[in-house]
Amino acid sequence: MEANKNNFKESTRRLFLLYTFMPIIVLFILFLIFTLINNKIILANETMEANETINQSMSKIYNQYYKEINRMAALPLVIDYAVTRANSQDVYEQFYEFNNHQKVKSVFHIIDVKGIFVASSAPSNGLIEDMVFKDIVPRIPPIATATLTETNHIAYSHDRFTLYTFGKAILHNNTVVGYLVYQLYEEDVQKLIFVQNNEISVITDQHNTIIATTNNIAKGLMNKFNPIYDAQGYIQLNNGRYYVSQSNIPTAQMKVYTLNSLRIEKYAYISLTVFIIVTSILLWVMVHFLSQKMSSRNTASIDKLLYAVNKLQEGHLDAYVEIKTGDEFETLANQFNIMLNRLNELLHKNEELSNLRRLIEVKQLQSQFHPHFIFNVLEILRYAIVVDSQQAQEIVMILSRLLRYSISNDGQTVLMKGDLNHVIDYLKLQQIRFKDRLTYTIDVSTEGQNALVPKLLLQAIIENSIKYGYQHQEALFISIRGYVVGQDLVLEVVDNGDGMDDRRLAEIRDILSSPDNQSKHIGLNNLHRRLVLLYGEQYGIQLQSSPDSGTSVTILIPYEKGDEGV
Repeated sequence: MEANKNNFKESTRRLFLLYTFMPIIVLFILFLIFTLINNKIILANETMEANETINQSMSKIYNQYYKEINRMAALPLVIDYAVTRANSQDVYEQFYEFNNHQKVKSVFHIIDVKGIFVASSAPSNGLIEDMVFKDIVPRIPPIATATLTETNHIAYSHDRFTLYTFGKAILHNNTVVGYLVYQLYEEDVQKLIFVQNNEISVITDQHNTIIATTNNIAKGLMNKFNPIYDAQGYIQLNNGRYYVSQSNIPTAQMKVYTLNSLRIEKYAYISLTVFIIVTSILLWVMVHFLSQKMSSRNTASIDKLLYAVNKLQEGHLDAYVEIKTGDEFETLANQFNIMLNRLNELLHKNEELSNLRRLIEVKQLQSQFHPHFIFNVLEILRYAIVVDSQQAQEIVMILSRLLRYSISNDGQTVLMKGDLNHVIDYLKLQQIRFKDRLTYTIDVSTEGQNALVPKLLLQAIIENSIKYGYQHQEALFISIRGYVVGQDLVLEVVDNGDGMDDRRLAEIRDILSSPDNQSKHIGLNNLHRRLVLLYGEQYGIQLQSSPDSGTSVTILIPYEKGDEGV
């Protein structure tokens, strides 16, 4: 390990070489990457964003008009007007209410089966009306479920043109009584497809016929858009190369093209000039202050450590340091991280221990105030008051001591003799209940009785012995022993109950060894986890049992002598 470490002298020599060649290498790499990629990325993103914007706008316009012409054609008011010519004002009101809210305005016609324009939002023009009736109306399907949508270019008055037509038959009793036509104005569509950061926009139908475009250089023969792609996927157009983004509008059977020229724009020249100036200044500064850069490199490790220490002082327990210098600073960083891990472990253990203490106290209180236990004691007390008043008095005194001890806030550690008195009171009440069916012995050495132990240390074990000891037998014997071995206190609780087979014993041992207990056996597990967190992994509970031979529970904790004032 020592051979792999670098001292400051060796680091300084290597850093000198590093900071001599690095500025030049970085300059050329950045220059190459910036020149090749920057312009293409910007161009591609702007072209795709423009395409998406136009696609969404045209889809919205198409869907609105498609929905509107189907609504109007089925409107009783329009059907009645096509037949009777009544309520024309209401028909026009329906059209203008819709049209005034559209970004792309339209011309509106209602034509009867004889070719008479019974309603129109455009000034009367015989040539236009004749063309619409002869060229468009015959292509309108005479069924309610079909709608005509097509590209056409019609000149209206005041140099206004329409470029797209929606046509729908008006049916009355399954008979065509007229035709409804909407024609979109070209100038509104062109305004819609003029978007920022895009040179040419083209919208075509499924036959590549141009519906609208922002630049006539895109128009080919027969008003078609047939782009020629080169080997790199760019479009050749008017002796120029263009990046193209294409998308479809499935509902309208339209295609949207957005094109941007590959020529370097003014912003590219400016950004490239700024880049060269900045990198030149940076190179000069790096070379001129090379010695300062090298010293900064070495002090970077110190800065990381100081930053981590400050973050730790602010309470950030995840302020780990990563230093891979191979020198003494890496060793310091590793030691700091080890210390931080240990600190987190201790805090986690303290938190877990606090939670366990609270759970154990609640569990013990629940055990003492368990309705069945209180009920049994009160039943015994009721009979004792009648037949043996002295025993009744004893029951009341014992029960009061149990409750007082359970809810007292004398701290988390007590003298063993005090905890034993609690156990004795509990066993006395149980003995009054079970009479000769429950016997017990307690043999704890004087040294053991003066030991400091966690409060209610034996309670959960005694409860388990009584709870499971009477399942298949009439009488139960419990033996409690305590003694000091070396620096440890050993407590043994042995009963002559049914015991457990090897499989059941293994399950309970697994529960005790797992930090996360998901089973219903929380009493022994909480006691074991509390002892492990308080004293370490080598302490806690050990179980021995076999079928029909009873169960032995051994508690091992460090011996700590207390005094009478505890």
